[in-house]
Amino acid sequence: MAGRLEGKVALITGGASGIGAAHARIFAAEGAKVLIGDIQDKMGQDVADGIGITNSGGQAAYTNLDVTSEKSWADAVKKAVNMYGKLTTLINNAGIGIMGGVTTETQESWDRTMAVNQTGVWYGMKTAIPEILKAGGGAIVNISSLYGIIGSPDMFAYHASKGAVRLMSKAAALEYATQGIRINSVHPGIINTPILGTALTPEIVQGIIGKTPVGRLGRPEDIAYGSLYLCSDDASFVTGAELVIDGGWLAQ
Repeated sequence: MAGRLEGKVALITGGASGIGAAHARIFAAEGAKVLIGDIQDKMGQDVADGIGITNSGGQAAYTNLDVTSEKSWADAVKKAVNMYGKLTTLINNAGIGIMGGVTTETQESWDRTMAVNQTGVWYGMKTAIPEILKAGGGAIVNISSLYGIIGSPDMFAYHASKGAVRLMSKAAALEYATQGIRINSVHPGIINTPILGTALTPEIVQGIIGKTPVGRLGRPEDIAYGSLYLCSDDASFVTGAELVIDGGWLAQ
């Protein structure tokens, strides 16, 4: 079903690699005009350039976007509207994970995690929603985590931030349900992305694979296809929902 996002304009954060890059490629292939936001300029530009080469008719551009800066957000939203005429879709994907427990977490890592994972999502919705309203409505997907629903040791700040994203999404969904903006959260399990190298040890990853019913790590595309559904008109009756994509982990 090609063209499921025809006529949509999507701003995707953390789009230089991993889950964000998969969103950019799949959304462009499905007809959306895409603006990739990230702080990894070369990688982000490479993703945008690659979309133009490999996706027949796919449109994508890159902009530097620091999700912890409200001004940077405003600049990115303005660029999307100036380039493509409107904004209909936001993927709040940028995120970080730093190990640390209740007593071993540092103030620095706590503040950084909250700034990127939680405040960045708020800034994204705050700056994008006025333009999405002007466009006549649209969809927002906030990428939370399986760890925004369940707990684990030694990722205290990450759990706190991703749990916040889950409930922020529901609160925002109710606020804009009658105004044509659908807002949902997606909760990936362990996905094979660069964040694994900084967030989890190889031993922890192997243990998770062993306990995952499907017996593998998730792929970035697994998550992007979930967001594709939520951002398409096929999901016109879906808002305030949480889509878990975890290989069956939570079902146990």
